[in-house]
Amino acid sequence: MADIQVTSTSEEGYTTSNVIDDEWELTIDALSEAGPDPNQVLAADYASCYIPAFRVAGDQTGYDDLGRIEVDVSADLDEDDDLESIAFDISVEADVSGDEDELIELGEEICHVHSALREGLHADISVEGDAF
Repeated sequence: MADIQVTSTSEEGYTTSNVIDDEWELTIDALSEAGPDPNQVLAADYASCYIPAFRVAGDQTGYDDLGRIEVDVSADLDEDDDLESIAFDISVEADVSGDEDELIELGEEICHVHSALREGLHADISVEGDAF
């Protein structure tokens, strides 16, 4: 059995309802009408993964409490609406002066989404027609 199970269903149009591990529900809309679009979800997911990774990096470098962490995410799309770039501007309550580069690098090493965003990671896709 897979570590993560998601059932994604689209009854019509471009809105997809997702049930994650039979516990969480998330609606994603390619047109951003009934929910965030996939690129918006990816940008938010990346930041949501990076923040705890950054906290662990802080723990590993001697910061007992980083306090509040806020990430402003900027993402640019190309002419095909594919993600072209993502940037994080991180604000940290604790004074981390002089250790920023080390915290960034450790956070990148720890963040699972950062690790997954690599060329060559694509879904193995099969299709079954006349299924319903």
